[in-house]
Amino acid sequence: MSIEEILSNLTILETERLILRQITLDDIEDMNAYCSNDEVSKYGSWNAHKSLSDTKECVELILSNYENKKVVLWGIQYKENGKLIGTIEYVLWDPKHKVAELGYVISQNYWGIGIATEAVNEVIKFGFNNMDLVRIQARCFVENTRSARVMEKAGMSFEGIIRKAMFAKSRHHDLKMYSILRDTGL
Repeated sequence: MSIEEILSNLTILETERLILRQITLDDIEDMNAYCSNDEVSKYGSWNAHKSLSDTKECVELILSNYENKKVVLWGIQYKENGKLIGTIEYVLWDPKHKVAELGYVISQNYWGIGIATEAVNEVIKFGFNNMDLVRIQARCFVENTRSARVMEKAGMSFEGIIRKAMFAKSRHHDLKMYSILRDTGL
């Protein structure tokens, strides 16, 4: 698929338990349910949403980015109940070098049952098969052992710690770097 095709019409992806699809205004309440949780935002670069209007602003930004062809972001919908339970995206994409970086967030209610790994595996496959990527990477705060475990379960290799790589929540954070290469990937 061309860059234009990918950014113009995000492909719906499906796994055994999940539908990965574009975010809509109908997702505001579901998104607020997990984005307002301090535990969910603890290891992110963003703060927990304080109100429904914070979430609405976030959704409107995502929609604007879709419209302006600036984002490859899927909402994670749980098939069993139809709820939006997270997002997964290529936060950075360099088509020239065929490299992209994954980011994801999952509702705390769905931690520990393989949801994040299931979504990551599907988006990695999409990246290698449809975006012509050679390398997919992901980073997490050193303290975020759950996210590191997701990356390991998805077949990503630990490459090292990038010191003071992100300024978030009033301080610099060390990040663990993981990656998977097309020739060793899914």
